[in-house]
Amino acid sequence: MRSIMVLNAKGGCGKSTLATSLASYYATEKGNKVALADYDPQHSSLDWLERRPERVAPIVGVEADKRGLRGLPRDTEVLIIDAPARSHGKELGTLVKHAQTIIVPVLASPIDMQAAARFLEELRPIAHKRAKVAVVANRVKENTLIFEELDEYLSDLRVPYVGAFRDAQNYIRANSRGLGIYELPEYLAWPDWDQWDELVTYLNSKRSRI
Repeated sequence: MRSIMVLNAKGGCGKSTLATSLASYYATEKGNKVALADYDPQHSSLDWLERRPERVAPIVGVEADKRGLRGLPRDTEVLIIDAPARSHGKELGTLVKHAQTIIVPVLASPIDMQAAARFLEELRPIAHKRAKVAVVANRVKENTLIFEELDEYLSDLRVPYVGAFRDAQNYIRANSRGLGIYELPEYLAWPDWDQWDELVTYLNSKRSRI
């Protein structure tokens, strides 16, 4: 079973949006049996699943904050984990055991970059020899100085930098309908699909796993 976790100790960085779009990508584009485990008490990913239309590829939701992965179907091929914010210490170590790959989204602000630096210092030794860690820039406004600073910062990290996603209404449009970015019409979403190519190519490669 393939397992991918979206994780950042700082809230508000777009974890659930990335997790739901990843789940829909594997269900729709790859045809996998997908489960989406929501460890966040806010249940943003599970709320998204409740809005999901019956006509699209099914995704199984797991209320992981209360039951862990006990509700995970045995035939699951891809598990996407929406991890809770403020995960540190023992809780962080327990979460990491469930993932082959960890994606850390980072926003373009000095506060978020500093928080990401501290979190990655904690995460790297915990994930060592357990899971591959990579970062993405999220909700960026292209051609701005702060995005240039974030891009340079992430490029200099000792972990793979595997994508930058614009701050687009398409994500709000998709989320409100229970869809992922790949399930929007091409005429609307092709710029976002292009930005996702680097991340999904990484996730589908051997270098994204130990």
